[in-house]
Amino acid sequence: MKTIGLISDTHGYLDERMFDHFANCDEIWHAGDIGSVKIIDQLEAFKPCRIVFGNIDNNDIRARTVENLHFELEGFRVWITHIGGAPPRYNPLVMPELKSRTPDIFVCGHSHILRVIRDKSLNNMLYINPGAAGREGFHKFRTLLRFNLHEGLISQMEAIELGKRGAIVD
Repeated sequence: MKTIGLISDTHGYLDERMFDHFANCDEIWHAGDIGSVKIIDQLEAFKPCRIVFGNIDNNDIRARTVENLHFELEGFRVWITHIGGAPPRYNPLVMPELKSRTPDIFVCGHSHILRVIRDKSLNNMLYINPGAAGREGFHKFRTLLRFNLHEGLISQMEAIELGKRGAIVD
């Protein structure tokens, strides 16, 4: 079994409470718009990470990450990208691959809207967007997701609120 901590759209701000919420996680996945190399350093020093860059990320971040991550874990085919759209209106650039190589789990960020949806039109693929954990954007609350993967089963999906977008907790 693997416990995953999923975060996106930090935009240069990493709430320290994330470390408590993800303390028992085996991996951290970041779905882009990191905003600072320092955040990559902090996450990688804390746990094994799988990180993609987003549209706001500079060349230093892009040199350490990729645009798309495809991998298998605990019986799941996973694809993480930043700008994926959402069911039923996916990004036109990802739609051909979603149809031809449908993953079991499709993770993206960008919208700042927390969503977890089964897409029946794509072989019951699980679409996951953790919302935004940073202070920049139009979202009202900063959010994370935590869940377990085990032999083709996903369980204990938890949405974690970190507070209002502009609130700073020390």
